[in-house]
Amino acid sequence: MTNPLIILDRDGVINYDSEYYIKSPDEWLPIPGSLAAIAQLNRAGYRVLIATNQSGVARGLYDLPMLSRIHEKLLNELASVGGHIEEIFFCPHHPDDNCDCRKPKLGMFKQIQAKYGADLSNTFFIGDTLTDIQVAQEVPCKPILVLTGKGQQTLSDHPELVSIPHFLDLAEAVRYVLGQ
Repeated sequence: MTNPLIILDRDGVINYDSEYYIKSPDEWLPIPGSLAAIAQLNRAGYRVLIATNQSGVARGLYDLPMLSRIHEKLLNELASVGGHIEEIFFCPHHPDDNCDCRKPKLGMFKQIQAKYGADLSNTFFIGDTLTDIQVAQEVPCKPILVLTGKGQQTLSDHPELVSIPHFLDLAEAVRYVLGQ
């Protein structure tokens, strides 16, 4: 049996989010405990993937080489605490582009399923927005909401999500996943 997958959103889950977008490596700052939590998943045998909307590319706020540098910083900082990401899937399109990969559409998850041959119904997806929960339910994956990033506002705006497992941050969510 292959190691299980877990899928994470990026902004607001692993690193601090910004209404002005994360446009450079200097702006990418990990949420305390998030990198150690990913390393903990790795040690427990999980293959960690990221699925993230990055419309800042289509908006002209940063280009693909800059996005690669941001991800390089993420991967380097994660490696320094003994963790790694199997692969980063991202949608660079504008919300108005009507692509099939921008969450809550299923494109990135279909790519993950095709590449990894995974039964996503047994895969956790941890996010901080309504679109993260919507895509997880549609796939279906096992959704988890973290209250970092936009998570607290998401829960306040959508009290029906109280039935979704929700946790203070990624570290707490990982403790839950590892306890299952």
